[in-house]
Amino acid sequence: MSAITLYDTTLRDGSQREGISLSVEDKLRIAHRLDQIGVHFIEGGWPGANPKDVQFFWELKKQPLRHTQVVAFCSTRRPGCAAANDDLLSHVLAAGTSWVTIFGKSWDLHVKDSLKTTLPENLAMIQDTIAYLRSQGRRVIYDAEHFFDGYRHNPAYALATLECAQASGAEWLVLCDTNGGMLPTQIQAMMAGLADRMQVPLGIHTHNDAGTAVANALVAVEQGVRMVQGTINGYGERCGNANLCTLIPNLQLKLGHTCLTPEHLPLITDLSRFVSEVVNLAPDDHWPFVGRSAFAHKGGIHVSAVAKNPLTYEHIDPEQVGNLRRVLVSEQAGVSNILEKARDLALDLTRDDPRVRQILKRVKDLELLGYQFEAAEASFALLVYEGLQNRLPWFTLEGFSVTTQTFPDQSVRCEATVKVRLTEERRTGGTSLLQHVAADGNGPVAALDCALRKALQEFYPEVGQFKLTDYKVRILDSPSGTQAKTRVLVESSDGTTRWHTVGVSSNIIEASYQAVVEGIEYGLLLRQRQAVAP
Repeated sequence: MSAITLYDTTLRDGSQREGISLSVEDKLRIAHRLDQIGVHFIEGGWPGANPKDVQFFWELKKQPLRHTQVVAFCSTRRPGCAAANDDLLSHVLAAGTSWVTIFGKSWDLHVKDSLKTTLPENLAMIQDTIAYLRSQGRRVIYDAEHFFDGYRHNPAYALATLECAQASGAEWLVLCDTNGGMLPTQIQAMMAGLADRMQVPLGIHTHNDAGTAVANALVAVEQGVRMVQGTINGYGERCGNANLCTLIPNLQLKLGHTCLTPEHLPLITDLSRFVSEVVNLAPDDHWPFVGRSAFAHKGGIHVSAVAKNPLTYEHIDPEQVGNLRRVLVSEQAGVSNILEKARDLALDLTRDDPRVRQILKRVKDLELLGYQFEAAEASFALLVYEGLQNRLPWFTLEGFSVTTQTFPDQSVRCEATVKVRLTEERRTGGTSLLQHVAADGNGPVAALDCALRKALQEFYPEVGQFKLTDYKVRILDSPSGTQAKTRVLVESSDGTTRWHTVGVSSNIIEASYQAVVEGIEYGLLLRQRQAVAP
């Protein structure tokens, strides 16, 4: 098998996704993370198209990448304008990159209807642009925009654009499915023998409008392509681009090509989550390879089989891509689910232990009421400790109230009051204190959360490091209207670890309180376990 060159366009094509807006600092952070993992090329943006991209290239000179080539992106020169006189190309040269990616038209429809020029002039634009950039000491990657649509309608002309780019000095020819509508069989048929006819290596750039971007890229590699372009998490225009986090493991683990070094491939899950955090989009738990649910097992039969041999329900070892196997607990769980989760908690339970079936019954009873433990593993851990009679209380609630007040300036503030009894039996043998405190917040849950932390922090200082990082509400029986039962899922964090808890009630404040309290309790338990770990 062969080495595959990785070309990431998250910073340019990926940022064209609806809902993404990257600052210069965001782009720099992502670029340096891609550099660390060993991506060969990073498309930094289109200098001259907007001030942000210009600034990015200048800032990158102060913080240069160590391994990766950063690439400036631009179109061919305008019709009727010499490349040396085109302002777009002058901005590209000013970016100072060794490599430049130029895209040109391969589809005669675009030449006539979009550029409003002739087919010979389009070839001249390709030739003049690449030749000029080469004369200025730049190395050129040529993106053949709409290549497959162009080939389907006028194959001779589409091929002529490639040959023109090659003759002008392009070192890579990248075939683009820009509309994202091709199927793998079409890609395979159009590319048959094409790599052997070209004197420079080919690349592939696929969009996902038909849901086939990764499959199309894989087929193209089988047809001789040696560069794959894509984005982290598949971000991009419309339905996105080929997802490198799916494409790379398939190429390397399934087809035997070399994309990343063995020590870098396991970093891909963290990379995926890092980029989703920077672009401020929640990661999709169901992404292949890197998703939180990619190696999650829920059905009791599945869990039992995986415990005996992971190959029964896993196509690769999750650690190969830096992911983890997860056993979920729900109404579909069996004894094997409980045992596997107990092992995660360092609890040595056996199948014959009657407490295991009691815990399983408790899970199923609570899920019937609307709880969801597969999404709230911290709450499940507390349930297990309770079932084992090993859930010593850190504190107990003796009452709380929440009030909301509006002001003449239309602002709204909430105040929460809590009475919490702090049980010190873990430290001093049974003495307890009653804390009665109040705190403000911009909403009832925030106020309640603040009041709880204020009451606890004097005795458990680590609570000051806990933060509520996500809050989700689900109405379970919507026909009941405002009387509907509500499920609240809370994500908490101590800055390093994240955990999830759940509460259910027909009163949304009570459901929220349940989830917030368990989030604090689990955080304290987590810190205790870390403190005694060898």
